[in-house]
Amino acid sequence: MTAFPVEPWALREPRLDLGDLAQTESLFALSNGHIGLRGNLDEGEPFGLPGTYLNSFYEERPLPYAEAGYGFPEEGQSILNVTNGKVFRLLVDDEPFDVRYGNLHSHQRVLDLRAGTLRRDVEWSSPAGQRIKLRTTRLVSLEQRSVAAFLYEVEPLDRPARIIVQSELVANEDVPAPSKDPRVAAALGHALVAEGHYARDLNAQLLHRTNASGLRLGAEMDHEVDAPVPVNSQTETTDDWARTTFACQLRPGQRLRIVKYLAYGWSSQRSRQAIRDQVHGAIAGARLGGWEGLVKSQRKYLDQFWSQADVEVDGDAEIQQAVRFALFHLMQAGARSEARPIAAKGLTGRGYDGHVFWDTESFVLPVLTYTHPQVARDGLRWRHDTLDLARDRARQLGLKGAAFPWRTIRGQECSAYWPAGTAGFHVNADIAAAVVRYVQATGDLRFEAEAGLELLVETARLWRSLGHHDRHGVFHIDGVTGPDEYSAISDDNIYTNLMAQLNLHSAAEAAERHPDLARTFGVDDEEISSWRDAAARVHLPYDRELGVHQQAINFTQHQEWDFANTPPENYPLLLHYPYFDLYRRQVVKQADLVLAMHLRGDAFTPEEKARNFHYYDERTVRDSSLSACTQAVMAAEVGHTDLAYDYLGEAAFVDLYDLQHNVGDGLHMASLAGTWLAIVDGFGGMRDYGGELSFVPRLPGQLKRLRFAVTVRGEVLRVTVEHGHATYAVDGGEVTLRHHGDQVTVRAGEPVTLRIPAPHPGTPAPSQPSGRAPGRRKREG
Repeated sequence: MTAFPVEPWALREPRLDLGDLAQTESLFALSNGHIGLRGNLDEGEPFGLPGTYLNSFYEERPLPYAEAGYGFPEEGQSILNVTNGKVFRLLVDDEPFDVRYGNLHSHQRVLDLRAGTLRRDVEWSSPAGQRIKLRTTRLVSLEQRSVAAFLYEVEPLDRPARIIVQSELVANEDVPAPSKDPRVAAALGHALVAEGHYARDLNAQLLHRTNASGLRLGAEMDHEVDAPVPVNSQTETTDDWARTTFACQLRPGQRLRIVKYLAYGWSSQRSRQAIRDQVHGAIAGARLGGWEGLVKSQRKYLDQFWSQADVEVDGDAEIQQAVRFALFHLMQAGARSEARPIAAKGLTGRGYDGHVFWDTESFVLPVLTYTHPQVARDGLRWRHDTLDLARDRARQLGLKGAAFPWRTIRGQECSAYWPAGTAGFHVNADIAAAVVRYVQATGDLRFEAEAGLELLVETARLWRSLGHHDRHGVFHIDGVTGPDEYSAISDDNIYTNLMAQLNLHSAAEAAERHPDLARTFGVDDEEISSWRDAAARVHLPYDRELGVHQQAINFTQHQEWDFANTPPENYPLLLHYPYFDLYRRQVVKQADLVLAMHLRGDAFTPEEKARNFHYYDERTVRDSSLSACTQAVMAAEVGHTDLAYDYLGEAAFVDLYDLQHNVGDGLHMASLAGTWLAIVDGFGGMRDYGGELSFVPRLPGQLKRLRFAVTVRGEVLRVTVEHGHATYAVDGGEVTLRHHGDQVTVRAGEPVTLRIPAPHPGTPAPSQPSGRAPGRRKREG
């Protein structure tokens, strides 16, 4: 994998490595949450994985089963590669520009995190020796939701040249097969059916629909051209292809400059004519301010974002670059999603079929709640929009309330493996927790009334029907799968129980805040009492002999996994051992009980956290990119700051260093979010239990200073952590918080600096399973 120069505000690829194309296409992807463009080379070839995506634009496909069963989903959903408008073919004299031929003198690409652009600079000689300079810049507009734009500049360097540029729209382009199953490959192959095409002057439009999902798509391009010589141009179209060709003769120092505007629109309901007019209007809007206007508005949007979201890390330039890279991609993933979801890969690749998981609510939305709260709100509105489908799924399973899907695009369950899918009911409580966190952090009671309350009510009803009281009155939730997918179908998974408890309490409190509205959902005093009773009596398994909580009932009685004799090449374990063997051992794929201590730390004492962390860290193999960030947070809390620093490094570089060897399929949004969580919740010690914001900051020796900002009820709180003390400042108004347990009110213009007490001795640092310790970050001195 390419080693990128360490820079605070950019990701720079100083040379082209064709072996890394798939990975860099993901890293250099641009998006606004509605449109996603992978960072493919402008000329379209060579490529790792071509990709142009629209949020929630998908095709249905069959879900094959060796043996069918009641309640198994019958259809899956996969994100589609839509009409590609990134392509510029270049011919120099009569030879095509292709980095695999001729002589590539220099090649650099820069993802600018402040400008929101991807820039490429190339010097190349054709096989005939004609030398040219090429510069391209692309953006996906954060202001104009349906628009992307490109600046393409080419000039000869040594002698006159005939320059031909072909700007294209290409539908149903050939891509690597999406699946080994021929039925799936057939469904997702050339999935777009032509409905019309149009060309005039420098403008072209293609209209398509999908076969099975019934979605309609429009893509349109238009151009502006500038050159010191006459330029001949023409546009032509077919069903799946449109091309505008520019031709001119340039002398050295003369430059052909082309601006390309690209617009997309799609709908499951609007007519072909409406889609046609929508994308044409979007092009008109883009041309109104022109290229310079789009660049200016892009910078303005990002200036505002960074002013309230930036994290400054003094002492580790690599982590500094990584956290800004992470925040940039999280911002992109949701900026203009507007009641659409943020998928596990965002719009950077087709990994996981473009599906949304619980990762969004448990990792991504917590970051956005405190850095870009309106995006978090929109993500939760999407869950509310799919509530009827979740109710239908609950009825199918014989349950009350709503059963949200384990993985989906539109809202239907798409997981064909029920132990990790249907049984992962904790997704419902994760959604509820995200609602609670958002309302507490923003004070947005309008959202709570319009969407939040109903989500809390229906998820609480699920827990009340899924769980049961035993003969002693204790409330149990049996036969579920928690975050650790190596321990499926367990009784009383402690993460699930604690998150369900929060869900039940929060639903009761919200219903009492909105009594009239709650009655319209059929909530009465008896139901509220049943929620409170179940929450108060939920079972939390505990092994008194070992002095630790059990991840689920009897977990600590299971046989230990033989880590010493597990070869390094056998990780991840799920690819080399049968699930039944994993399910019956003490081996943890990803933080489960440890995640419970992060999100529900109010349910544990400090001593319990220290003992639990030590026990489970020694059994966690991190076969998931979701684990390291949580382990970083809790390692910091229980006093192992060096270990937390190592885990931070792993979370931060999952994508930049391709640690999981799958970045070519798209970035890991949850691990990107985990970089922020490991820093802010870990070394900043931030928690928000019951609406009370608190900080227990403590830095590892390597870091000299940490600065971050969080938005709380409309106010931007700025936190600076140094060794020995922390300073809190607010831009306007006031914020009340706790620092190491002491309450303090911070007012605008009156920063408060407080001492950080020395840490109390805790348990010794745990050792990880053989060969699974995180890579060590550089230490001070």
